[in-house]
Amino acid sequence: MTLEQALDQCGIIAILRGLEPAEAIRVTQALYDAGVRVVEVPLNSPQPFTSIELIAKAFAGRMVVGAGTVLTEQDVNTLHGHGGQISVSPDCNEAVIARSIALGITPLPGVFTPTEAFSAIRAGATHLKLFPAEAASPTVIKAWKAVLPKHVKVHAVGGVTPENMKDWLAAGASGFGIGSSLYKPGSNLAKVSESAHSLVQAWKHAKG
Repeated sequence: MTLEQALDQCGIIAILRGLEPAEAIRVTQALYDAGVRVVEVPLNSPQPFTSIELIAKAFAGRMVVGAGTVLTEQDVNTLHGHGGQISVSPDCNEAVIARSIALGITPLPGVFTPTEAFSAIRAGATHLKLFPAEAASPTVIKAWKAVLPKHVKVHAVGGVTPENMKDWLAAGASGFGIGSSLYKPGSNLAKVSESAHSLVQAWKHAKG
């Protein structure tokens, strides 16, 4: 399954910051059952590459999994070795973007200005992460979409809620990265499942 195929099914990228390898499969299964198809394990989590590899093997062909907080080319190399499909970054690092593409990994660089957005696009990125979205607004994406290449998708990360999803989508957002409102370290499965179902239903409603 490609990132595009996964996001067509559900435009939510689950950010599992703090995930422990021992809970990786259970948490991902709860997300999958709710309809989520993309999972990101930030590299400042405990043993992140172990979790990524476990998820990649258990959900091969059914979910897209990768790393978040990817800051270096070496991170990308290690991610590739553990079966990751996406590399999500908080910044626009052209070397990280290029290395990801070279290894067949889809980069999602973090951008906050048109200058950063176009730097990422020139480096080969086709998915951009507007971060932190809570410090921006849907109006920002609407303005960007008027000048960005048509094939480039922008995902809002930070501050997205079931209540404001429709505004972001109407402005041109293609999807959302959602973290603490979906998963926090120590979250029980029932809570993760409940939150995931609520967010997926909000996504479907917002999409109409």
